[in-house]
Amino acid sequence: MKKRLIYFYLALSAGLLLFAGCTDKNAVIDQNMEVPGHNWTYLNRFKFPVKIDEEKQAYNLYMNLRVTGDYKYSNLFVLISQTGPDKKTATKRYEMKLANKDGEWLGKGSGNLYSYQVPFVVKYTFPAKGTYTFTVEQNMRDNPLREVSDVGLRVEKVN
Repeated sequence: MKKRLIYFYLALSAGLLLFAGCTDKNAVIDQNMEVPGHNWTYLNRFKFPVKIDEEKQAYNLYMNLRVTGDYKYSNLFVLISQTGPDKKTATKRYEMKLANKDGEWLGKGSGNLYSYQVPFVVKYTFPAKGTYTFTVEQNMRDNPLREVSDVGLRVEKVN
C-alpha cells in the first residue's frame, strides 16, 4: 500500500511539473468565456481586464472564438472597445474570416467545434502602464447570433 502511495505522489508531482512547464511566458492573458446557450446577443458583452506593466513593450492582440459547425456565416463582425487607465474608450469594428468561399472552415476543428485565434492588432505598444479593459460584442445582423460557443482574448508580448 505504501509503494502505491509513493508512486501516486511521484506521478502527481511529475504531472504538475510537466503542466507548469507548458505555460506560455509571453501571454499576459489568454482567456475564453462561454456564450450562454451558444446564442450571442447584443447585450452579452464580454469584458477582459488586462494589466500592462511595460508600456514600451510591443504586444500582439488576438480574438479567440469557437463556433459550431452549424454556424451559418463565413465571417463574424465584432466591436472591440479598449478602455485605458485614464478611462478613455476607443471602439473599432473588426471582421473575422471563418471560412473559405467554398465553405471550408479555417479554424482548428475538434468534433463539431472550430477554434480561431485571429490577430486584430499586431505590435501594439500601450500608452501607459495600468489596467486596460477590452470589451467584445457581436456586430452582426442576427440577434441572437446562434452557434457561437466561446469568445476570448489573448494578449501576448512580442519577442
